[in-house]
Amino acid sequence: MKLLLISGCSGAGKGVALRALEDAGYATIDNLPLSLLRTLLSVLNQDVDYLAVVCDVRSWGFSPAEFLELLADLRADATLELQLLFLACDEDVLLRRFKETRRPHPLASDRPLPDGIKSEVLLLQPLREVADVVMDSTASSASALQLRVQEYFAPERQIFAVNIISFSYKLGLPREADLVIDVRFLQNPHYIPELRDFTGRNKAVEEYVTKDVDFSAFYNNLLNLLSPLLPRYRAEGKSSLTLAIGCTGGKHRSVCVAEKLTQDIAAWGVEANLRHRDINIS
Repeated sequence: MKLLLISGCSGAGKGVALRALEDAGYATIDNLPLSLLRTLLSVLNQDVDYLAVVCDVRSWGFSPAEFLELLADLRADATLELQLLFLACDEDVLLRRFKETRRPHPLASDRPLPDGIKSEVLLLQPLREVADVVMDSTASSASALQLRVQEYFAPERQIFAVNIISFSYKLGLPREADLVIDVRFLQNPHYIPELRDFTGRNKAVEEYVTKDVDFSAFYNNLLNLLSPLLPRYRAEGKSSLTLAIGCTGGKHRSVCVAEKLTQDIAAWGVEANLRHRDINIS
């Protein structure tokens, strides 16, 4: 099991990091008491490959000394690939974040907010010193921090995917679509008797659709639109983009374009998932 322990200052982005890891395929647990960590590992060890756990001053019974002792024991466990991520941030930025969100600081219930922040920074300094990775979120947006976390810790798989759906306008737009492309302007194989019973996956149907006089210009423009967009969506922290391709019946033109687009996006090195929503419906 790959175990990533996460700690750090309140307001430094531990929640953002945990959501990024969840999107990347980790099982995630927030605010776990240290005393329960070994029990959790014994239960999950056979079923979970990637686990991220946040332990910080909010955790019941938390103490840096206990954390460091547990960390040393876990590092000696040959069944675990263990890393400690520490989230840090400048105190003045932490102060501003807490004032903006108006959330209570865990160490400022009986003292001024700046004192609580400073106390936590000092308390957690021993953890920062032994961390495998320290990420300073002072100048990072949430999406930028999310991307940094995924780049460091994501399993060796795609962390951004394009989901492509063909559909029939007669049956309505897919609700999950981020972008919708209407291909009803292309010549329709439905009116060719020898093609009507096939779908856009058929070679003859594909040849008919792609020979439309306007197909090449349309399709090249579509690729030119998507090529710069996909890395920008990924940079903003999105884990997926759903692209819906629609025609009247959802059987010929949309299916053909969706099949072709899936192949070309995959050729860019991006995970591309294809679903024909209405292919079996007349």
